[in-house]
Amino acid sequence: MTQVLHAPDADVHDPDSYRWRLVALLAVTQTVGYGVLFYSFSVFLIPTAAALRTSTTTVTGAMTVSLLAGAGAAVPVGRWLDRHGGRVLMTAGSAAATLLAFVWSQATNVLELYAVWIALGVVSAGVLYDAAFPVVVSWFDAATRARALLAVTVVAGFAATIFLPLAGFLNEAFGWRTAIAVLAIGHGAVTIPLHAMVRRPAAREPARGGATAAAQRAEIIHDALRDRVFWLLAASFVVQACALSAIAVLLVTMLRELGHSPGFAATVAGLVGVLSVAGRLATTAAGQWWSTGGVTAVAFGVQASGAFLLPVVGRGTVGVIACVLALGLGYGVATIARPAMLGDRYGTVAYATLAATWAVPMTLVKALAPLGAVLLWHAAGLAAALDAAALCCLLGAVGLVVSERGRFGDRPGP
Repeated sequence: MTQVLHAPDADVHDPDSYRWRLVALLAVTQTVGYGVLFYSFSVFLIPTAAALRTSTTTVTGAMTVSLLAGAGAAVPVGRWLDRHGGRVLMTAGSAAATLLAFVWSQATNVLELYAVWIALGVVSAGVLYDAAFPVVVSWFDAATRARALLAVTVVAGFAATIFLPLAGFLNEAFGWRTAIAVLAIGHGAVTIPLHAMVRRPAAREPARGGATAAAQRAEIIHDALRDRVFWLLAASFVVQACALSAIAVLLVTMLRELGHSPGFAATVAGLVGVLSVAGRLATTAAGQWWSTGGVTAVAFGVQASGAFLLPVVGRGTVGVIACVLALGLGYGVATIARPAMLGDRYGTVAYATLAATWAVPMTLVKALAPLGAVLLWHAAGLAAALDAAALCCLLGAVGLVVSERGRFGDRPGP
């Protein structure tokens, strides 16, 4: 008799309807979560530094250590999600994040600020994409998984568009401390009850040879970690994330270095967010005819061309817009490609743990790549920094192409 890996705690009467409601509620929580716990930081950077009588560089360091703390929490969070699902972790994490955001609003010195953001980094690992994606993946099969992930990321892609002006308005109207407190209350009011509605599905994947759920999960993890394709895919996404992280943080400054006005640079750079949504839509549509890995490799190649050409043609209006278009269309593609490819190859039983294994180096490069890019820029010039970014995107594309050819053995799925 086939054993199931865990009992469902979802609405067994209409699971198909529930899974799309789940997508909708996670789209909302991710939008609010990223808006409050990530994007609003930039709005409050200068007033926080002024209030604490320190530099903006010191305050920015709080976000860096937060990302590093999140990397440290990724694997334990992934193991929890595989074993217990997302409801308890995400609900408790939302409550903790709400409290910590309020404490942030009351910080009186740099030590308190850093303590709050280290804790927020750990908590964020359990409430943002790295937690939401395993929940979504567990509910959808390979045929519908990409559309579900697309739906979540398309909505959450507007987090900056919504929360940057909202945070700015609240800051101007009430001051940074009250503004953060208001956002914290809103975060809790939205995310806590919605995450409490997260459920686990009945397992689709039967245990092999009568193995227990824990034994099967351990076997899948063991096989994946010995699979060279697993590490090739990881390396491909990590090097591309390195390039995009650096460009995302420094793009406005790069455009100003090329001679554009601050207003024009900010406007053109702002296209990236909108274009990332278009890129996700195009990638998902193309995935109906071509493989996800192949489509993503093309997107990485387009990004490489944009980064390489920016210092060459970016001083002109048409050239800079074309390069930013090339960069922007590939933004966000990896966000939906990673979980889709990981789930397709290794199944969903140990998905969260395997995804967390990738998340650790990706988070590290996201935290450190902007600093490395600045150092290279100052040492060798802007063109060298952008050429390095282009090379990273190109290496990511090549890695995906090689993995698609299946050079390293048969698919080890569950």
